[in-house]
Amino acid sequence: MLSLFRMLPVFLWLFASFQPLSAQYAEQINVARNLFATFVHQNQIPGAAISVAVRGEIVWSHGIGLADLEQGVPVDPSKTLFRVGSVSKPFTAFVLARFVDLGKIDLDAPIQRYVPDFPIKKYSFTLRQLGGHLAGIRHYRGNEFENTRYFPSVREGLSLFLEDSLMHEPGTRYLYSSYGWNLLSLALENAAGKPFLDLVEEEVFQRIGMASTHADVNQQIIPYRARFYEKYKDRTTWIIRNANYVDNSYKWAGGGFLSTTEDLLRFAQAHSGNWFLSDRILRELFTPQRTKDGKSTDYGIGWESGTYLGEPWMGHSGGSVGGVTQLIIFPQKGVSVAVLTNLSPVDYQGVHRKIASLFFPQTIPAK
Repeated sequence: MLSLFRMLPVFLWLFASFQPLSAQYAEQINVARNLFATFVHQNQIPGAAISVAVRGEIVWSHGIGLADLEQGVPVDPSKTLFRVGSVSKPFTAFVLARFVDLGKIDLDAPIQRYVPDFPIKKYSFTLRQLGGHLAGIRHYRGNEFENTRYFPSVREGLSLFLEDSLMHEPGTRYLYSSYGWNLLSLALENAAGKPFLDLVEEEVFQRIGMASTHADVNQQIIPYRARFYEKYKDRTTWIIRNANYVDNSYKWAGGGFLSTTEDLLRFAQAHSGNWFLSDRILRELFTPQRTKDGKSTDYGIGWESGTYLGEPWMGHSGGSVGGVTQLIIFPQKGVSVAVLTNLSPVDYQGVHRKIASLFFPQTIPAK
């Protein structure tokens, strides 16, 4: 806890005041507000939140619609908790990076060093390959994405894929796998000697100051948790209904957390500079890995990357039952954007990138 209190003044400076920069971006905010409202309307989203930070300061935070349609609860971007889906992977990557910095984890060690009882497969693979979706661990099958079974431990959750063969020789191709991150989280548990959820709470949420980010535990009363909805087509009409019941205990590390847009920007800012992580491990997280034939995967360790309008970005999307998330950082422009919704599916069509670009230096908003 000492490190949290040491960093608290930094975050008070970074996030307490909206006025200085927000006043400079009044025109950009107006354009962004209209873009976001159109996006929400076109997708028939019950509730959505967006926050934008420039140079570490949140300049615009906005909620539209309802977090709970039946109770009429409006969205509050500082409080409403949405499912973040695969944005949980960068949370896990932060713990992994901390352990690498502390010498507790070797990214290039075989998985059996940290999970000795993991079955020997045809090929061995490393933690780095797990974190970059190169290990050959499969993704969801059938209705696993809508799992309703409660798993009391990370180890028990591995039973869904533990005995399956690898999909390919590790390193030969990119295959997105949330289950690979579940296995990675057990390696972290074993290296630390404590449960994964405790690790994330201590190493990420408390350290950074993300007081509104939690595991999506169904059995717990979690204030401000949104209701979740799905959209389906009945002949020619789109219908909004309550999302099916799911239990995300089988995949905390790969897609099991709740958060707010403002907390997601706190998390993004923690990767600017070396306050929490060394420059060396930050490069490891953000630099795309390559397959054995030299092709870039556009994915480092828990972070996607690309370019937009010639500007490099890193980030992650997240798809959940009843929610779709976008978190994006433009490091050279000092702009970060987080968007959360309580509906699935949702087609963003790049609106998060468009809104981010409005806040680039010397950008003149389109009329």
